[in-house]
Amino acid sequence: MDITEHLERLRLDGTLLADAADAAGPDARVPACPEWQVRDLVSHIGRVHHGAAQFLTDRAERPGRFPEAPELADSELIPWLREGHRLLVATLTAAPPDLTVWTFLPAPSPLAFWARRQAHETAVHRVDAQQAAGMALSPLPAAFAADGIDELLAGFHSLDRSSVRTDVPRTLRVRATDVADADWTVHLSTEPPRTVRTGTAESGAAPQEPAYSTVEGPAEELYLALWNRLPWDGLTVTGDPAPVRLWQEKAGI
Repeated sequence: MDITEHLERLRLDGTLLADAADAAGPDARVPACPEWQVRDLVSHIGRVHHGAAQFLTDRAERPGRFPEAPELADSELIPWLREGHRLLVATLTAAPPDLTVWTFLPAPSPLAFWARRQAHETAVHRVDAQQAAGMALSPLPAAFAADGIDELLAGFHSLDRSSVRTDVPRTLRVRATDVADADWTVHLSTEPPRTVRTGTAESGAAPQEPAYSTVEGPAEELYLALWNRLPWDGLTVTGDPAPVRLWQEKAGI
């Protein structure tokens, strides 16, 4: 996906998130994050949006924590959330293609990294807000969902902080049934997971190796299940269920 597509998802999902949070009310519980009420969700994503916009504006070259969310009355939370979202979209839209700023995952450019990361951050938390409000989930394009699976598997869970580890080496194959070449093999061990993109020209991989466990289904369902936002019931799991259980228990970010 290109930067423009990520920005369009960020624009849309940020609006849907704020609308759902407003409909749910600040006291509503967030099903995927049981310790959170909607006011906590709004504080988190608002802090991320405001902080990322400032981070990009400052052209920060080193990692740093975003400022804490301000102490706001419940009636002020949604307007503050909408303003942070507006600022972030505007900042990313106006940023030059050769923007130099710190990143923490490989990407074609820093601008591509931040557009992608904020689009998926917002999409996942939009789901949280809609679930808290008891609303039907707005659909995600299959290509965007597959892109998010790739970021999660080959990006986040390649980092040292991933807790998805096992003393007994296993492999978990993840395959989206509605996107060409959306196929990954995740090697699980005592080290951070190592993900190979299977069946793509860029992976240079040999033919698909046997996996201990395979999970497959539509990209959107896979995306939300891997982020622990939907149950795995609608997906097809074959082989040893241990890698799937390991993921469900350890994959929280």
